[in-house]
Amino acid sequence: MTNEEAMQLALKLAMKGSGYVNPNPRVGAVLLRDGKIISTGWHKKFGAPHAEREAIKNAEIEDFSDTTLLVNLEPCSHQGKTPPCTELIIEKKIKKVIIGMLDPNPEVNGKGVQALRDAGIEVITDVCKNECQWLNRFFTKHIRTGSPYIILKVAQSLNGCIASSTGKSKWITGQESRKKVHQLRSEVDAVIIGKRTASFDDPKLTVRAVEGRNPIRVIFDTELSLPLSLTNFIDSERTKTVVCCKKELEHTRKAETLRVAGIKVVPCETNRNGFIEVGDAISNLTKIYNLSVIMVEGGAKIFSSFLESNLVDELQLFTAPIIIGNGINAFGNLTTDSLEEAKQFSLVYATKTGKDFYIILRKIEKDYYSNF
Repeated sequence: MTNEEAMQLALKLAMKGSGYVNPNPRVGAVLLRDGKIISTGWHKKFGAPHAEREAIKNAEIEDFSDTTLLVNLEPCSHQGKTPPCTELIIEKKIKKVIIGMLDPNPEVNGKGVQALRDAGIEVITDVCKNECQWLNRFFTKHIRTGSPYIILKVAQSLNGCIASSTGKSKWITGQESRKKVHQLRSEVDAVIIGKRTASFDDPKLTVRAVEGRNPIRVIFDTELSLPLSLTNFIDSERTKTVVCCKKELEHTRKAETLRVAGIKVVPCETNRNGFIEVGDAISNLTKIYNLSVIMVEGGAKIFSSFLESNLVDELQLFTAPIIIGNGINAFGNLTTDSLEEAKQFSLVYATKTGKDFYIILRKIEKDYYSNF
């Protein structure tokens, strides 16, 4: 097995921790001897042993002196919720360590590599670096800025409509696309929708088509006008529902009724148009829940607000091969009047999910890997 093949396996293992390890990074590890796999491990949940420790424990051998450890992220060299992984690697006298990317955490960045080299261990870095950086893009932004990575997920027609003129959107895209959205939900800490989407679609916003944990469900309802009969307010997951409203309504009877039902009410500033100020909402939510990644699921006003606030890191577009006349445009509320003001993105990935087109794009000017 080559280094690249082993690193690809480490990345697949790391994905198993998606959602459960947040705000920590997703990490997988592979232990080799003579190019053959001895054991594997991955970080399973926040606070649990790291991938390197899991792989070493699973090896069930005494002599590690001729082994190679591959890990997609630099081993930690500081005391966190678990002891430093570098200490265990050095203690076991592992011969070589191959790393996908350096840890962006200032407490670790390069120090883990140096500690291993100072102990006489051969270290190779940057194997499958781009793939490793992509996998942990949420962690990288959060650890460097303190703010969550924000994804806009848009399910639309060929002409950019997310709903018909009457507000109906079930279902524009196909079953395969919806399954992919459930996978994305399982990876993020929170999903956000606006009042109109909540009212027209009454979405569950839970993970159902795949295995995974449910995210926090956030609804922007400035005036607290949504009916208490909504699914998010009465189902078994309602304690994971959050309503963002304007500050003036924080202590009203409606707010208190929501709280009694187990729903969190978060008061936020409003903008000049009287809508929730998305930057303030994200800041408040992050302080409460330590969010590392958020997915915005709709609708048009919310999409435009996030873009205008320059908070979007990534677009995930699911485009159905249909055309809707007089529908609601995904970004119809965006106030850009010239090409110079246009929001620019770069293509990361394009494929198909069933009959739909699936495209991932990143905001061009946002580079959290610079000076890495």
